[in-house]
Amino acid sequence: MSHRHSMQSLVQEYLNERRRLGFALIIPGTQLMSFARFADRVGHRGPLTRQIIVDWAQGQAKRATPLTWAQRLRRVIPFARYRAQFDPNTEVPDADIFGPSSRRLAPHIYTEEEIAELLAAASRLPPHGTLRPATYSTLFGLIAATGLRISEALHLQCADVDLANGTLTVRETKFSKSRLVPLHPTVTKALMQYANLCGQYIPTSLERRFFTLASGPSLVYRTVNRVFERLRKQLGWTARGGYAMPRIHDLRHTFICRRVKLWHQQSADIDNAMMALSTYVGHAKVSDTYWYLTGVPELMAVAGSRFERFASNLENDLA
Repeated sequence: MSHRHSMQSLVQEYLNERRRLGFALIIPGTQLMSFARFADRVGHRGPLTRQIIVDWAQGQAKRATPLTWAQRLRRVIPFARYRAQFDPNTEVPDADIFGPSSRRLAPHIYTEEEIAELLAAASRLPPHGTLRPATYSTLFGLIAATGLRISEALHLQCADVDLANGTLTVRETKFSKSRLVPLHPTVTKALMQYANLCGQYIPTSLERRFFTLASGPSLVYRTVNRVFERLRKQLGWTARGGYAMPRIHDLRHTFICRRVKLWHQQSADIDNAMMALSTYVGHAKVSDTYWYLTGVPELMAVAGSRFERFASNLENDLA
C-alpha cells in the first residue's frame, strides 16, 4: 500500500471530513489511528476486511473482555461504512459479533432522607463559619435539584447564573452543546443566598466560577470527590445498585428517576415528558433517557405498567 493510500492516510481523510461537519471525535479518532497504524504495520493491502478489523479489536486487547472488543469494533464500523462509499469491496463487520458494546450498571438512587443527610453533613464541614461548608452543600443541592453533571456545575460562571429569571446557562458541555436550565423557585432562592454569602468573601465578577472558596481557587472534581467520599463514609450509606459505593453522579440519576416516577403518578404523557427531560438534562439521544425505564429497578414498575396498559389496549382493539 503506497503512503498516499496507507490506512493512516485514509483514516485521517475520514476524520478531517467528519470534523468539518462539527464532530470532535477525540477518543474515536485516537482509536481509529491506532487501528490504522496496526493495519499498516501488518502490511494490510486493498479494501478493508472484517478480519483485519477483528484482528485489531482482539489482538490489541487480548486480556480484555468481549465487551472491550465490542467497544473497539464499534469505533471502526463508521469508518468502514464511510470507505464502502468509495470502495464497494469494503467489508463492514456486524456490530454484535462480540456481543453488546455497552453495559450500564444500575445507579444508586438516593432517598430523600439520604439527600437531606448529605446536605446537612456538607453544611457542617470545617472550618465553621467560612464559605467552604456553604459551597459544598449548595453544590450538592444544585446537582440533586437539577440533575446537572458535576462537571457542568463546577464550570458554571457567575454570568451563567441568572437569578433574576431563575435560569442557568450550561455552556459547551459533554456533547459540545449549550442549554438553558430553568430552576425551581426554591433552587433560585438557595443560589441567591449562596451568591450573597460569596459576596462577603470574594469580589463579585461575572467571569468568576460560581462555586468557589474564600481563598479564591476554583473547585476541581478531584477535590470535590474527595470531600464527598469523606461525607459518604461518615454517613455510612450502603450501596444500592451496580457500583461499589454511591457516587456524586448518582444524584443526577436520582433526579431523573424521581421526575419520571412523579410524571407516572400524575398520569402524564410519558413520551412527551421524556423528550423534555432529555433536553433538560442534556442527553445526546432520547434513548439515553428511556434507558432508565428498564435499567433502574426503581423504574421497572413504570415500564411494566406501561406495557400492561399497551397489552390491555391491544386486546380491546382485537376483541
